[in-house]
Amino acid sequence: MNNPWEDISLSDYENHMSLDSVKQLQAMNIIMKKQFVAYPVDTAMVLGIAGGNGLEHVSKDKYKTVYGVDINADYLKAVEARYGALEGVLECIKADIINECDKLPEAQLVIANLLVEYIGYEAFMMAMMRVRPQYISCVIQINIDEHQWVSDSPYLHAFDRLDEVHCQMEDEALTKAMKETGYQKILSESYPLPNGKALLRLDFELEK
Repeated sequence: MNNPWEDISLSDYENHMSLDSVKQLQAMNIIMKKQFVAYPVDTAMVLGIAGGNGLEHVSKDKYKTVYGVDINADYLKAVEARYGALEGVLECIKADIINECDKLPEAQLVIANLLVEYIGYEAFMMAMMRVRPQYISCVIQINIDEHQWVSDSPYLHAFDRLDEVHCQMEDEALTKAMKETGYQKILSESYPLPNGKALLRLDFELEK
């Protein structure tokens, strides 16, 4: 059976994420602007890039290469169409991170927003050992109700199969897994959302 993310249309995903009752697309854009400028790097990798939200904050003066990785080929086609201005910098890679992390090149910064929830700690650590970035910036969703982790919306049923792959994330568990892989936490920032949820940005640096 294919991964549920391969069957979710980009329009359903983005329309849901941008609703006033959800506002995750808007919050993620603000966060990604900070992520792209935070560290002295010139290569970055965005895991689970979807439609490319936040790529407008990539400076061609700063970055030589930004890799956009996703399991959904249609998402990557949309990214390439939307961000032609990043030609020569942006490289899209179709990959199932759980089973195809060998497709991932090296990068100095990895941005993984709302991704670890869908691949699990172990697969994420394996991918990081492959890419071996100096910095990792993650966003995880904090939920009050673990049984209703997708906000109610007209697009809710587009996400019905995500229960097959979703795992509830916890700050301490992710930090522990990162520590075991050689990374120390250097930043923790919370961004409140509607419905009592929050986005938690956690940044890590490779220990010297």
